[in-house]
Amino acid sequence: MSDTLTILVSDDSILARKQLKDVILRHSPDVTFVEASNGQEAIDLYQETHPDMVFLDIVMPKKDGIEATKGIIAIDDKADIIIVSSVGTKMQLKAAIEAGARDFIQKPMNPSQVESVLESHLGGR
Repeated sequence: MSDTLTILVSDDSILARKQLKDVILRHSPDVTFVEASNGQEAIDLYQETHPDMVFLDIVMPKKDGIEATKGIIAIDDKADIIIVSSVGTKMQLKAAIEAGARDFIQKPMNPSQVESVLESHLGGR
């Protein structure tokens, strides 16, 4: 395994992607980012790049985060998918977890919550 992590960040908001990337970079400076602005793009980019970790918004055009989670899990059932969303309804969260997501971060993002998810999923990487 290489030292460089590849993380797919998928959100239809450029600002949300930038904020998440900034927090991740503070925690892990050796990260290569792949960015998607909708769920279908996230699935396609996952297929191409097989990143170490995926951050998905739930509300996105073309395919939402739940559909994107299902699509990515169909490619790789060990995919490490984290849902990042302000729509923290229990039903959507439950659907995302059932689809294969491994964790959830509530928007607006708290940097320490992102760091704790990174720690628990990546350990010392």
